[in-house]
Amino acid sequence: MSRTTPPRPVDVTAVFPQLAPRARPATRLHPRPGSPTPHDSSVGGPLLWPAGEPWPHCEESHNEANDLYEAYGVYASQDHEWRDGPNPLVPVAQLYVHDVPVLRPPGQADLLQVLWCPFEHEPDYKPPTSLFWRSSAEVTEILATPPGPFAVEYEEYIPRPCMIMPEQITEYPNLMDLDKELQQRLGDWNNWQVAGAAVDSSWAPYPDSYYGRELSVAPGWKVGGWPRWGLTDPIALFCTACEARMVPLLTIASCEWDISNTGWVPYEDRHLITLEDPNAANPCMVQVSRSNRLQLYICPQSPDHPHASLIQ
Repeated sequence: MSRTTPPRPVDVTAVFPQLAPRARPATRLHPRPGSPTPHDSSVGGPLLWPAGEPWPHCEESHNEANDLYEAYGVYASQDHEWRDGPNPLVPVAQLYVHDVPVLRPPGQADLLQVLWCPFEHEPDYKPPTSLFWRSSAEVTEILATPPGPFAVEYEEYIPRPCMIMPEQITEYPNLMDLDKELQQRLGDWNNWQVAGAAVDSSWAPYPDSYYGRELSVAPGWKVGGWPRWGLTDPIALFCTACEARMVPLLTIASCEWDISNTGWVPYEDRHLITLEDPNAANPCMVQVSRSNRLQLYICPQSPDHPHASLIQ
């Protein structure tokens, strides 16, 4: 089943034409529990990994975390046998270009694979990620039994296998990515009224929040588009190889929607809004750094250059 985001209640570029050049395409992934195969785009599913290619591991020590857990009489995970040494990475996402055309793979690649270590590493306490671009046609024999991690800090870093239901949308910058003059215009209710925008008058005291919550950046897992900010002001990231300004690649979210702001919930999922099931808005059962988002960035000049990540 596909997923369809309701149209935005207002065409914001008709009210503020200055935003039109800032529009960016994004792909909402809409991961939902399923049984993906290595030939599917997925979250937490099996990867199309070549049988002859070594599985990636985290080489950092996890002993400090183990000591902490032992001090409290528990282990990082009851489902994984702890031992010292490199920790096999966990599949996070596999995305084929035919499902997510906003991807810009290098060369003949048509597939992006994202893995991470299920630990929050210092100094910024987020799971370190690895990206792999590959050509699916070149994978003639698939690794049948990938190694699983033997150390897991939080089970929420083991995504539930999900199929994705990609949907192409258009996003506009987060309010903090706009210049002060435009921020002031968005925050003036008179500008919305003069333009004839059919905005609920309950937003009159804070129209800039209306823009931020309903018209700019979609929640949930997505590729491309604009980043959300909140934990920090906007941060410009530059490629360590060529100094180009990096662009958003993948947003790994702790929830698909916020119960206090359901305007982005797809038509097909609106019956889930009133459920008391805490997993209704988190089908992948992933929690990133206290229910935040992990944003991955790549170099626009070459996706092969080192990527970067931020928690927001």
